[in-house]
Amino acid sequence: MDYEAIIAQKDQQIQALQADYESRIESLSFQLENLKKLIFGSKKETFKSTDNPNQLSLFDDNIIEPIIESPKEYITTTKLKSEKKHAGRNENPSHLPVEEIIIEPELTPEGAKVIGYERTETLHYTPASLIKRIYLRPKYAFKTEEGQEQIIIAQLPSRPIDKGIAEASLLAHIIASKFIDHLPFYRQIEIFKRDFQWIVSSSTINDWFVACCTLLEPLYKVLEQKVKSSNYIQGDESPIRVLDKDKEGSSHQGYQWVFHSVVDKLVLMRYSPGRGEVNVRDFLMDYKGVLQCDGYAVYEKIASINPEITLVGCMAHIRRKIYEAQKADSKRATHLLTLIQSIYAHEAETKDYTAEERKQYRIENVKPILDQIKSYIEDEIYKVTPKSPIGMAMGYAQKQWYKIEQILEHGQIAMDNNLIENKIRPLALGRKNYLFAGSHEGAQRIAMMYSFFGTCKARNVNPKEWLENTLSKIKDTKLSDLHALLPG
Repeated sequence: MDYEAIIAQKDQQIQALQADYESRIESLSFQLENLKKLIFGSKKETFKSTDNPNQLSLFDDNIIEPIIESPKEYITTTKLKSEKKHAGRNENPSHLPVEEIIIEPELTPEGAKVIGYERTETLHYTPASLIKRIYLRPKYAFKTEEGQEQIIIAQLPSRPIDKGIAEASLLAHIIASKFIDHLPFYRQIEIFKRDFQWIVSSSTINDWFVACCTLLEPLYKVLEQKVKSSNYIQGDESPIRVLDKDKEGSSHQGYQWVFHSVVDKLVLMRYSPGRGEVNVRDFLMDYKGVLQCDGYAVYEKIASINPEITLVGCMAHIRRKIYEAQKADSKRATHLLTLIQSIYAHEAETKDYTAEERKQYRIENVKPILDQIKSYIEDEIYKVTPKSPIGMAMGYAQKQWYKIEQILEHGQIAMDNNLIENKIRPLALGRKNYLFAGSHEGAQRIAMMYSFFGTCKARNVNPKEWLENTLSKIKDTKLSDLHALLPG
């Protein structure tokens, strides 16, 4: 027997197994780090490049031109001593009601004259109040010309809930407190009991909320059509736990699909019990325009069926995966992050550009950097294991690159999907407070309210004031005029 050949074969098998185990350990360590960060760590992805712009790169021969900031001009002003502001303190808002209190000395000598005032400003808090309104409608009796007796009485003003005691202002306060301030209904019930000695049941408040959502549903449909008619939207999805009525004590994993019309500043959330293609097909199958999204396969599948959709990628998702691979492969990750950082530096320069100006600027300044990233990944991806953190990050970037290059063709398109992720953040904060939706119908009502409040935020509209105004008007508004009630 050829023992040397057998030993050599076994050595090769041991080396292969060792390499496989090392790859597995690296992958599992990477997953563990991400889980720890998800539970205990910061979500920020701060990256500071240590590269010296005057030093040659160690990684390739392509040199990034340093970004030279134009010199800043400083204007020196001199303030009078009386104008000096308290360090770290903002001025009190000028629109607040003012109550002046004059404090006289305990003893004022005879003949003393006022020569001025020492002014001190403070802020006083007046608790919110519940006001019991009583509508008195006098009844008038009179006789007609025919001698018949009749009674006339004024009509009650329109209310969001017929025969309900809650007016639009109270309903708006309760709903905004839940979805803007993240106060679940049961906490609000305790606040009403503590501050106003008013006891209201959770079923009553929930019935009020359902009635308001029913009233707002036609307006939600108008919002959905307006978002769908936009020629540029961003798409993403976020999980939400929903109680499963068929299995007591268990919950179901549902999803909120979020679509953001960037130009019109409209936000739409749609709930579905799953994350598959069928759950979003009805919305996207007749959409025409640009859809900016991550690498989730459902978007690509629908785009392959609907040729009217132009898929555009998200640089933030590519950057995030590379950022997460820093500990596993600092050399390659740092180089790629530095290149991406320079892209965003150029993007900051185009903040006030028109779409056509931004497109031209990107072709001249951003395209060369994108080409560098693409060629670097093509050269390095075969030098790392596919399942390593940096290997998976570069593999993801390669698959998404054709969509990233589409950004160069559209000057109005953002470099990433961060705007829509900001719209999802209130949903994530809400989940930490009310934990789950009570039913699939309840999850859709949550989607409706976050759609309206997200649009309020995007359009810089006070959400509570908007909701109170809308609830007081919507019953008397024609379907053809509903669009006028949208925020802003």
